[in-house]
Amino acid sequence: MRSTETPPGFRNDVEKLQALRRTKFIATGALCLCVAVFLVAKTLESRWPALGFVAAFAEAATIGGLADWYAVVALFKRPLGLPIPHTAIIPANQNRIAENLGRFIEVNFLAADPVRKKLNEVDFSALVADWLADPERAEGLSRFVARLVPQTLAAIDQSGLRTFVAERLTEQVQKVQVAPLAAELLSAFTDDRRHQKLLDEFTRVIGGFLSDEEALEAMRDRIRSELPSLFNLFRADAYLLKKIVASAAALLEEVRADQDHPVRQEFDRFVQKFIEDLRQSKAYARRAEKVKRDFLARTELKSMAQDMWQSLRLLIAQDAVAPDSKIRAHLAGMFVEVGRQLASDEKIRADMNQGFVVALSSFVESQKSGVSDFIAEQVKGWDLAQLTRLIELNIGRDLQYIRFNGMLIGGIAGLVLHTVERTLLAN
Repeated sequence: MRSTETPPGFRNDVEKLQALRRTKFIATGALCLCVAVFLVAKTLESRWPALGFVAAFAEAATIGGLADWYAVVALFKRPLGLPIPHTAIIPANQNRIAENLGRFIEVNFLAADPVRKKLNEVDFSALVADWLADPERAEGLSRFVARLVPQTLAAIDQSGLRTFVAERLTEQVQKVQVAPLAAELLSAFTDDRRHQKLLDEFTRVIGGFLSDEEALEAMRDRIRSELPSLFNLFRADAYLLKKIVASAAALLEEVRADQDHPVRQEFDRFVQKFIEDLRQSKAYARRAEKVKRDFLARTELKSMAQDMWQSLRLLIAQDAVAPDSKIRAHLAGMFVEVGRQLASDEKIRADMNQGFVVALSSFVESQKSGVSDFIAEQVKGWDLAQLTRLIELNIGRDLQYIRFNGMLIGGIAGLVLHTVERTLLAN
């Protein structure tokens, strides 16, 4: 069913048109009244000389009203349809008006300083923060981003971006000196003697080995095979094993209990020397580089990377379309958190606003000539009748008041001149 409600813009045009017609009717009526008053006053002037002043006022008011009527009508059309020069000014100069209007807007409204000043009044970052902080909007944005995930992954494969990134990454890894990097990592690890935990773990492992029956039996068999047969008759293997295990266990216990034990100190010296060798030894550096090159050249690494990418891609693509998508949930939460963080960080907001101002002002500066041309072309393309009607509808009512002013000023001028004339003739 078609709506019968009148659009607001149309109602406004109707009201403007009605007001313009009323004002035109009143102005025309006032002009006719001046003519009638002039005729009556002029006719009765011989009987009542004072009516000469009324006739002079009415005559001048009529002339002023007619002149201003001509001026107002000449803006929009030719008065009485006569081909009088310099009439129908607006229709005749449509192209020039269009170009000047576009240039005026470009120079006065789209100049760099006014645009930048106006943009500085807008808190863009606050608008972004408020928009993101709304959970419903964040959820909608996350759904939109999630819908783009499969296309994005496919585009990455088709564009060769994945291969390009892998090659660039491999190039960067090739440039990394492994030995110095390993030395720095080990040096950081050995701060506060944290490497001693490795020694503690080693002593616990050895202690467990020494208490393992199968391990002890293997050691005893080894000792028995190395001893002469005579010693085995006296069970020397058991005696030696017991002494070895006891001595080793005692040593391990001492090492675990004493943080300054000579074994620990020797371990410190070993680790520090190894780190220095990694930093300075060319032999270590060559070995490390060879290991790195061999590792990167292995086909298994490339195959593993390919399998990992395919698995990751499949996982992401499936989750993106799932009803309970984890990606969408995390994205929505991330957008909301970004909005809240942005709202509370004044420095970031100020930087963002400045960035918006610079970007938008630069865009306006680069496009303002195009805006000027666009406005000019639009105005040039307007229908002449529509253009005239539009201008007259919006400023015609004010122009009609010029006719009232013309009649009033003309009448006063005529009255003054008539008074001066009478005064001079009386003298």
